[in-house]
Amino acid sequence: MIRILFPAALAFALAACASGPRMDNAERLAMYRSHAGEPVGSIRHPGRFTGWSAVGSDALVLRTRPDEAFLLELATPCPDLPVALAIQVSSRTGMISARFDSITPLGPATASIRVPCHIGSIRRLDVAALREAEAALREATPVEREDAEAD
Repeated sequence: MIRILFPAALAFALAACASGPRMDNAERLAMYRSHAGEPVGSIRHPGRFTGWSAVGSDALVLRTRPDEAFLLELATPCPDLPVALAIQVSSRTGMISARFDSITPLGPATASIRVPCHIGSIRRLDVAALREAEAALREATPVEREDAEAD
């Protein structure tokens, strides 16, 4: 099992807070899903991860390299995931498998009894397309609505 510790979580949390339009978790999950490939049964466990970020309590993005990331959707909601400072990823055979492996949220704000959250599906993300979509969102300029004048 591998732990992603506080510095990596903090770096990605700060990156998520960059200026630009804010998306709620449902919108973020929809964006990730639109840039995800077909579900795969498992991925090779890299030994170390470059980071992760929660997408509400139902999913997370797991970064295995700077140019490689996966959308992991959980079988059931994982209430401690949004407040976790780190995660533990189970791996039974050197692979991270959907339906067999799990994510365990860690940190002072999580429950004292650590409950693993089973991975329901794994999908490779198109990181380049995601970066373009995120850049387009940051560049979007809000336009104020003009109210119709009352006569």
